[in-house]
Amino acid sequence: MDPALLKERAKFMNRALAQPTVEKRKSKSSHDNDKAKKAKITSSRPKEPKSSNASFDYKTAQGSSQLKFGILAKIVNFMKKRHQDNDSYPLNIDEILDETNQLDVGNKNKHWLVTEALPNNQKIQIIQEDGETKYKYKPTYELKDRKAFLNLLKRCDLHGDGGLLLDDIEESLPHCQQALKKLGDSILYITRPNDKKKILYYNDKYCQFNVDEDFTKLWRGVSVEGQDERKIEEYLEKQGITSMQDVGIKAAPVQKRKKKGGKRSFKKHNEHLAGVLQDYGEFKASKTS
Repeated sequence: MDPALLKERAKFMNRALAQPTVEKRKSKSSHDNDKAKKAKITSSRPKEPKSSNASFDYKTAQGSSQLKFGILAKIVNFMKKRHQDNDSYPLNIDEILDETNQLDVGNKNKHWLVTEALPNNQKIQIIQEDGETKYKYKPTYELKDRKAFLNLLKRCDLHGDGGLLLDDIEESLPHCQQALKKLGDSILYITRPNDKKKILYYNDKYCQFNVDEDFTKLWRGVSVEGQDERKIEEYLEKQGITSMQDVGIKAAPVQKRKKKGGKRSFKKHNEHLAGVLQDYGEFKASKTS
């Protein structure tokens, strides 16, 4: 490099270092004004509410509520399937989360399951075993085997309680389909017309009897549409057939109201003094005149 240029550069650097520079500081008043402006800006902003576990409502938070109820639904379905497979021994919360592959559930959701979700669920039964809280599925009917189910059907038939819904039996009875196959014709299946669900009844074979076809045709040929019990009873009496009495609900007789009217009777007072009392009206009139 040219030595002349190096000398010029060195002189320039010396002049620059020799020249004094003064830093311009902000005045105290301008610093106070900046603080006041910042205070106004922060005061104009709305204060955000402090988040606390007590005031938190999981129903308002859509994302968290969907996650929580998804965890709960998975647990209830798992417990139902265990009961249907005849695994009726209870489990604690850690075992349930392990079996449902939900070990990554946080402490907050786990606390919600233990304190609110599982105790308030109608299909979960809480059992205290060796000082530990465990959980078990709670079906509609407590049925251990097909014998208990058949006894329940017989009891409903005996007391006139009607049939049992197939969905409830499938939920309550372990290995339900196998039990229904073994029971065979001991059960009657009736399809409900409004929702097409099947109702189970006990098939009491001792009550079965054969009816002549002529009676069956006569029974099906009689039309009773639009006829009440009184008209049917009158028709049977005209045909010389005595009908059963005291069948149905009798209407209570309407009490007729008494008509208001006539003379009102007033009670007389002091009748025992009728001969003793005197009228002094005339004596007063003569005295004044």
